[in-house]
Amino acid sequence: MSDDKVFADGMIVKHPHQNAPDFVKAAVSFKLKDFFEFAKQHQKEGWLNVQVKESKGGKLYAELDTFTPSKKEEYDTGMQQAKQAAAPQGGGFPDDDIPW
Repeated sequence: MSDDKVFADGMIVKHPHQNAPDFVKAAVSFKLKDFFEFAKQHQKEGWLNVQVKESKGGKLYAELDTFTPSKKEEYDTGMQQAKQAAAPQGGGFPDDDIPW
């Protein structure tokens, strides 16, 4: 991962309007021509990851997420997801509810 910041071209992030409900966390605007060019340039396998951050001055901005997991991290994450998918989802019944 590089320490150089890459700001998302054509993407503007602002704090929500003061009258917005609490569940609105940010307002995002896209200048499509600029953002599409940025997305084409930085996408990997059809995905583009961007992080919304806050500057020391309190202003929100969008930065390209350049994190690339190691093979071990990918394996560990995949195994964790597989175990969660295979785990029972509580569809059974307690042992004391067995009719025999």
